[in-house]
Amino acid sequence: MRAALTWRDKAEQCIYDLAFKPDGTQLIIAAGNRLLVYDTSDGTLIQPLKGHKDTVYCVAYAKDGKRFASGSADKSVIIWTSKLEGILKYTHNDSIQCVSYNPLTHQLASCSSSDFGLWSPEQKSVSKHKTSSKITCCSWTNDGQYLALGMFNGIVSIRNKNGEEKVKIERTGGASSPIWSICWNPSRDERNDILAVADWGQKLSFYQLSGKQIGKDRMLNFDPCCVSYFTKGEYILLGGSDKQVSLFTKDGVRLGTIGEQSSWVWTCKVKPDSNYVAVGCQDGTISFYQLIFSTVHGLYKDRYAYRDSMTDVIVQHLITEQKVRIKGRELVKKIAIYKNRLAIQMPEKILIYELYSDDSSDMYYRVKEKIVKKFECNLLVVCSDHIILCQEKRLQCLSFSGIKEREWLMESLIRYIKVIGGPPGREGLLVGLKNGQILKIFVDNVFAIVLLKQSTAVRCLDMSASRNKLAVVDENDTCLVYDIHTKELLFQEPNANSVAWNTQCEDMLCFSGGGYLNIKASNFPVHQQKLQGFVVGYNGSKIFCLHVFSMSAVEVPQSAPMYQYLERKMFKEAYQIACLGVTDTDWKELAMEALEGLEFETAKKAFTRVRDLRYLELISSIEERKKHGENNNELFLADVYAYQGKFHEAAKLYKKSGHENLALDMYSDLRMFDYAKDFLGSGDPKDTKMLIKKQADWAKNINEPKAAVEMYLSAGEHMKAIEISGDHGWVDMLIEIARKLDKAEREPLSKCAFYFKKLDNPGYAAETYMKVGDLKALVHLHVETHRWEEAFALSEKHPEFKDDVYVPYAQWLAENDRFEEAQKAFHKAGRQSEAVRVLEQLTHNAVVESRFNDAAYYYWMLSMQCLDIAQENEQQKTEMLQKFHHFQHLAEVYHVYHSIQRYTELVPLCYRCSTNNPLLNNLGNVCINCRQPFVFSASSYEVLHLVEFYLEDGITDEEAVALIDLEVPRLNKRENKWQEMMSDHAQSLRLDDNTDIIEDDDPFTAKLSFEQGGSEFVPVIVNRAVLQSMSRRDVLIKRWPKPLRWQYYRSLLPDASITMCPSCFQMFHTEDYELLVLQHNCCPFCRRRIDESNQ
Repeated sequence: MRAALTWRDKAEQCIYDLAFKPDGTQLIIAAGNRLLVYDTSDGTLIQPLKGHKDTVYCVAYAKDGKRFASGSADKSVIIWTSKLEGILKYTHNDSIQCVSYNPLTHQLASCSSSDFGLWSPEQKSVSKHKTSSKITCCSWTNDGQYLALGMFNGIVSIRNKNGEEKVKIERTGGASSPIWSICWNPSRDERNDILAVADWGQKLSFYQLSGKQIGKDRMLNFDPCCVSYFTKGEYILLGGSDKQVSLFTKDGVRLGTIGEQSSWVWTCKVKPDSNYVAVGCQDGTISFYQLIFSTVHGLYKDRYAYRDSMTDVIVQHLITEQKVRIKGRELVKKIAIYKNRLAIQMPEKILIYELYSDDSSDMYYRVKEKIVKKFECNLLVVCSDHIILCQEKRLQCLSFSGIKEREWLMESLIRYIKVIGGPPGREGLLVGLKNGQILKIFVDNVFAIVLLKQSTAVRCLDMSASRNKLAVVDENDTCLVYDIHTKELLFQEPNANSVAWNTQCEDMLCFSGGGYLNIKASNFPVHQQKLQGFVVGYNGSKIFCLHVFSMSAVEVPQSAPMYQYLERKMFKEAYQIACLGVTDTDWKELAMEALEGLEFETAKKAFTRVRDLRYLELISSIEERKKHGENNNELFLADVYAYQGKFHEAAKLYKKSGHENLALDMYSDLRMFDYAKDFLGSGDPKDTKMLIKKQADWAKNINEPKAAVEMYLSAGEHMKAIEISGDHGWVDMLIEIARKLDKAEREPLSKCAFYFKKLDNPGYAAETYMKVGDLKALVHLHVETHRWEEAFALSEKHPEFKDDVYVPYAQWLAENDRFEEAQKAFHKAGRQSEAVRVLEQLTHNAVVESRFNDAAYYYWMLSMQCLDIAQENEQQKTEMLQKFHHFQHLAEVYHVYHSIQRYTELVPLCYRCSTNNPLLNNLGNVCINCRQPFVFSASSYEVLHLVEFYLEDGITDEEAVALIDLEVPRLNKRENKWQEMMSDHAQSLRLDDNTDIIEDDDPFTAKLSFEQGGSEFVPVIVNRAVLQSMSRRDVLIKRWPKPLRWQYYRSLLPDASITMCPSCFQMFHTEDYELLVLQHNCCPFCRRRIDESNQ
């Protein structure tokens, strides 16, 4: 620290007090009975102010800069405006000793020898408070709540804003140590309010607001007349009987002198927010000084140590930004740092610190050695086991115990010294002299080595990492780089104030100057960027820059030098530069350039850095191919170009290396088919076809199906074209394809037909099947689409497809609840078992649903089915006949029950023996007397007047019918009116009028006799004579198909007409039958339609 006198003036009277305007532009000085107003910039006297009649002892400016006050021995206080006009005046009973403005308001404290007053603009009067002793000084706290008063009797009284005493500090010296100056620390960073007290017991003390003393009293060895703080509270100014102003730390440690004077210093103040100090003396001298705080610091690689608050040392790790403060209680004069060592020089000693551990990030230091001795030196350097003191031309090497081990005497003044490393105890020093000589000194060697000598003085030095090159900045601001071994000047650059080699790269250095940072790699042009300050270190991509008092690490991308190496295809060197720190884009560019230069090792490292797996796979594949003996660099480069997107260049190289197919594959994979066609030109048609196919595949994948279909057709890939058209429902396209295809191309045509069916265009499907000649598929098509007429027509022409048509038809009918038709279709298809199964299901459903009439009908149909099977299958004949009779019986039962459940009343009468039978008959449907089975009407279920008779053995059905048809005439007493009627659908006996017929004795009637009381049924058996005697009109015949025998019935009441259905052979009263036929147009039992022919 040093003080530079800015201006000086002299008044005729003693300067007792002074005050700065808060903005620092004016200085108010109390000189005699006047106030002198100075311009602080150049010391010009602006105006003297007259208003007091006696000596002015004190002056104070309000914090807002609008007013200031002065107090005089004339017992008055005058309030002045910033325009230098007096606006108010009030008095005390004694001379005014001090005044002070509240920092937050315009409240003014004015103190006299016997009292103090508090005045505010809003008050009409001044509130005054008596004191027990003379007040010599006063000061407000930062928050304006409390006012400290310093007394002549050595007491400090702390009052509130109302003047009430809150704290009283009684000091040990008492009246023998009158307090002459007090001041509160203005810093807002302090935890507590701190009051500095200077007394004429020659002590400096510090107190808290509570009155508690901080630390011990500091002895001054002079009588202090004034004490004041810097604006931020970091330093204290003290002046007094020693005729000088001293600078102290805020803790009271003396740092140095600010201008020696020729008389006592009564007042000294710091210009607000600056390092300027104004001093007023007994002899009227006014001095204005600028304090210059020099930078005391040291740097080694990424550790920077610097002085803070004049007594502390802060060590900063420039990479991690960690900081550690080493607090001291003395002025720090010099700092040196090296590896794990730190040396701090103080006025009377040198402290040597070491790190707690060898960890590179460790920031904890401890004292290793103390050299308690006063040294005068210009530069200080520390090594592992020594400290080096530089005193102008002399270098001294001391051990940590303070013993001088070695000394070197130079030819000229030492301008620069730097440790360049080495083994512990044998470190090397780089020394630059004013005469331009540059030397290397080893601490264990008394002889200095001259590296080179230049004509200009050395300002800054640095040696490259391998110690092969030396960079020098001379007094002409030129940076010169030498080869150490040959002494050759490699290059020089202007506008440099400092230089540093990159510690991680041999060929790279940076230098600063003219507001620019310059980076130079090898012998390439310099790359510039703006930077304020001095370069002091260069590590990787970080440049350490000292600007004013702060050190910062600037991250500088090494892109520019990297590209300079790339331009010259120096890939390995470019990679080394990139490792220092470049952007991801730069890494990619390096990787690509190295890859194009076929420098695969560098490219691999660069792509690994950016994590580009795609290119790493390419490099790996190329390396594998090289291992297998492939060494065609043009082919490798073509692959590289293809990966980079330089497809045309890649294609040219593929063609040049004889691998046109790879170019085609590349274009195809990239869907650049037009380029591929251009590349092919008029080449092999097979390649062209393959290309079109690939193009079609791509069109399909990118959802351009129409284009894909056209391309597939061009390439002859009909199946793929058909599949796409079918999947998208393009029937027109399918028709076009199918009609263009030759009938020999069965597979694509079949595929077309499949899609026609799927798209509900059976007509086109049929056309396609016809074209192929696939009749079976055509039949299946008709069946699947339920086009039964076409199916039946095909099966007629081609009987082999009968099953393929009728079985599905029957199943379809059954699925659509057309069971009767289904049963017939099954029957027609020869699937008797399915036909029977359908009928059984129908019957079961009818019974469950109480549709007994339908159940009877279905049982009848079942019986007839069983009869058909019995006719066709000899093995099942017996079983089927049993079923026939069983189902016939069930049909009749359900038909009867259909009437019974409707409450039909039946009174059975046997027409053989004329016996009335009970309704409930344990014997069943036979007469209880003659055991003759009843024959019921199939509609009303009344007992019909029919008696069944049987033929005598030896008479066949055909002979019996012939005998009956002969009909031997019988004599009647009256004309016979009976008439037999035959039609396709019924056989009837009808009486033309109601006249009773008296017949001759009938041979059949004689056959009706039986043995009374017998339990066995005696059937009516007739011979040829009886048959011949019968009239054809009286006989009804059930002409069952074989293997069943026919059944014969004789009507015993010729006056009642009976009709028998020729299909089911059920008997009805003719009137009932005709009515039911009119209602239903079918037989009420078997539901045979009347218009059907009797098959």
